[in-house]
Amino acid sequence: MPAAKSNAAAPKFDSPAQEAYLNLWRTYDRLREYEDELFSEYGLTAQQYNALRLLRAAAPDRLATLELAEKLVSRAPDITRLVDRLEGRALIQRERPERNRRTVLVGITEAGQNLLADLDGPVRKCHERQLGHLSATAMKQLIALLKEARQPHEELVRKASR
Repeated sequence: MPAAKSNAAAPKFDSPAQEAYLNLWRTYDRLREYEDELFSEYGLTAQQYNALRLLRAAAPDRLATLELAEKLVSRAPDITRLVDRLEGRALIQRERPERNRRTVLVGITEAGQNLLADLDGPVRKCHERQLGHLSATAMKQLIALLKEARQPHEELVRKASR
């Protein structure tokens, strides 16, 4: 006679930390779909958009490529390729200062500024689609929890890059 199956459900997760992480990952995947759809309409990736947004905030100053890479929301292991693609579309300009030829400075062009201006409304609408169902209180709580979860890891990344 075959062994009776247990009615007790096997745990879905090994730990609360695993459950939280997998929920975070799944949520990111679902929310990312909206921005991928939006940015593809403009021939951009989310990473390229983020770089342009940072350069717009720095304008009229320029940022060193390594500084830009550090400020990106997600790591860019190949910042040179990202810069090459944006420069190829005339969205940014690259310059090597005379005083330090090893440094590469990048700044946003008028075309890059115009593209971001075109994206401002659609990006706000995208964020509303992604998280607009949350109350203001829930949004503040989510932001605080995400910062708290990320904070010790940000410090490790900063220490490792020095």
